[in-house]
Amino acid sequence: MEKEQFVTIEGKRVPIEGEKNLLELIRKAHFNIMTFCYHPELAAYGACRLCLVEVEGMGIVASCTVKPRDGMKVRVNSDEIRHLRRINLELLLSSGNHDCTLCSKSNNCKLQKLAKDMDVTEIRFKSKKLDSHKDATSPALVRDHSKCILCGNCVRICNEVQGIGAIDFAFRGFRSKIATAFNKELGQSHECVSCGQCARVCPTGALMPNSSEIEHVFEAINNPKKKVAVHIAPAVRVGLGEMFGLPQGQNVDGKIAAALRMLGFDYVYDTAFAADLTIVEEATEFLERFKKGTNLPQFTSCCPAWINYVEKFAPEFIPNLSTARSPMQMMGPILKADYEDKGGKREDLVVVAVMPCSAKKTEAKRDEFYVNDNPDTDYVVTTVGLARMIKEAGIDFVNLENEWFDMPFGTKTGAGVIFGASGGVMEAALRYALAELDPANARSVKFSSLREGKVFKEKTVEVGDIKIRTAVVSGLKNARKLLDDIKAGKDHYDFIEVMSCQGGCVAGAGQPQFDGWAPRQKRAEGLYQEDTELAYKSQDNSGVQALYGRILDKVGGPLAHKLLHTHYFDRKDRTGQKR
Repeated sequence: MEKEQFVTIEGKRVPIEGEKNLLELIRKAHFNIMTFCYHPELAAYGACRLCLVEVEGMGIVASCTVKPRDGMKVRVNSDEIRHLRRINLELLLSSGNHDCTLCSKSNNCKLQKLAKDMDVTEIRFKSKKLDSHKDATSPALVRDHSKCILCGNCVRICNEVQGIGAIDFAFRGFRSKIATAFNKELGQSHECVSCGQCARVCPTGALMPNSSEIEHVFEAINNPKKKVAVHIAPAVRVGLGEMFGLPQGQNVDGKIAAALRMLGFDYVYDTAFAADLTIVEEATEFLERFKKGTNLPQFTSCCPAWINYVEKFAPEFIPNLSTARSPMQMMGPILKADYEDKGGKREDLVVVAVMPCSAKKTEAKRDEFYVNDNPDTDYVVTTVGLARMIKEAGIDFVNLENEWFDMPFGTKTGAGVIFGASGGVMEAALRYALAELDPANARSVKFSSLREGKVFKEKTVEVGDIKIRTAVVSGLKNARKLLDDIKAGKDHYDFIEVMSCQGGCVAGAGQPQFDGWAPRQKRAEGLYQEDTELAYKSQDNSGVQALYGRILDKVGGPLAHKLLHTHYFDRKDRTGQKR
């Protein structure tokens, strides 16, 4: 039996239990030591120097870069350490624009919180004015160089987790900044796929989802000539509550419906309706491909950052993508077709989608999702953006009574709701496929392996002598490895779900910020709980059945293809031109 190892932290013996650095061990000892550049999902960097501690025999070190060893003696709060941390924080505050009252990140900014916690009320160092340019060229993200503290989180997540490297450090000294290749604006970057994970790990207001559409939404609501429909994605219901102090993962869809009506929306719908519609079309497409043995494996197509990635970096897999649109881009044309069917004009209905994702903003602006210059989805607001709207309107969200979504686009099944978690789309598709192939035994198949908190999952489903080999991957670097293994003949699958954000849409850039895997799991659990209270498979959605009878005619038919399917382009050319 191995001898137990300890580190003495401020006189208290703390056991080493697999912590990868001193910082994690110190936090386990209930010293909430501050950091900027340290993130549990990224490699240690040691740039901010706020996690300084004193180790006997080593001197003052950055705790995030030192591995704990048996017998270490650590001081966390000596006078010298406190003095050095304060100086480092003041130096960070002296760089750039930190006018908190005018910043969208105010009250949710790590720099602001630390300054308050350390009682820093003045900066003794001369302010260094950084690049004040604000880059809003991307529909998905806004960069404000003046608020950047060069922590490197954005650079590392783009490279280490997504495997893209769309941004990096550029220039030197006081001219140092985070930049794209050739210092282009983000909207002109070929490499960026708009996943927004850089914004998710940014501790300040330097990188944020683009929220410019919020004012346009308010204008549409107050325009008497327009009707405004809104629909919310599954992941939003288990994320929004955090912005109002509610527990992580709490499902607040009833409060959201009430708040949206108070904001003035005319129609309040659930994107889970369109998720069921997506499954009906996508799973039908898969079964047809599977029977013919063509264009396999089929990849899911509901993640727009994944679509951007394939078009830019792996266009050879375009034939493998499902042609089914994402739920958001199915909901838009369906709502407008329904509005026209009832005698209205398409352009008089404004469709607003509330999404957990920054890439949805770029998806809505794709050329193929316009009809006569009118978009299928007019505006995309993130989860955090909706919270901002609710707060601006003075709505007491926490104390709202639950209300329900409007019909006919408020019906849903559990299969549609679990779309927000990694593995949820695959599980929903398999529920549909099994019900078609073996209805008597469809409910007996368990999907626990697809619900595990892992970035790669697989499951083989057997129906008689038929085997369906499936995989689920989240995080684009992990997806790239899977693509390489498929091309090399190492892996063989029939159906693959890909989400650009690790853990799925619950971890999207439009959600409230978080660190680590636990918040992802709590949000996913909120969706799986709702799943237990609803119909099991997408075929059971009565609203979807009625929609085919009223407008779409038949599954996979000509009108369904026109409204619910799409096509993709080879954009590997660095000019971004379609080929």
